[in-house]
Amino acid sequence: MATPKRPAADCRVLYLACVVWDMNGDTSESDAGESLSRLGRVALGLGLALQASEDFRDMEDTIDYADSAGVPLPEIAAPLGSGTMVVAGLGIALWRLPRIATGAAATFLAVITVTMHDFWDADEDDRDGERLAFFGNLAMLGGVLVFLRRAYRSE
Repeated sequence: MATPKRPAADCRVLYLACVVWDMNGDTSESDAGESLSRLGRVALGLGLALQASEDFRDMEDTIDYADSAGVPLPEIAAPLGSGTMVVAGLGIALWRLPRIATGAAATFLAVITVTMHDFWDADEDDRDGERLAFFGNLAMLGGVLVFLRRAYRSE
């Protein structure tokens, strides 16, 4: 029986691919701040893409969760939203069509955070998990907004 690949190994490979792709032939990173910004951007983008790709492992649960939150047409909205975040995350990581990628991610996170993770309305048993998801999404939204600003300043 083959040992399944560890997700962390997959993340390292994707990170290296993004960094190499993003260099555009220029290996002379003179500004440490730019290197840190690139690292943060790749980490954020891959985090968004990989988290959203997890929805496809059990889309039926994702659809049921969206339905329980009152999302209209969850059988369409759930895969569409997850697919959007995979593409947006990769766009952020690779810095391709950055205005579209960051704008899509920001819009998705702003809507999903308050509609799907409304911990203030959750049952006592679900409140802690929803609060954690809410603040995690809020942190990701903050990162996306930083790069959205950068996308509009650089183009």
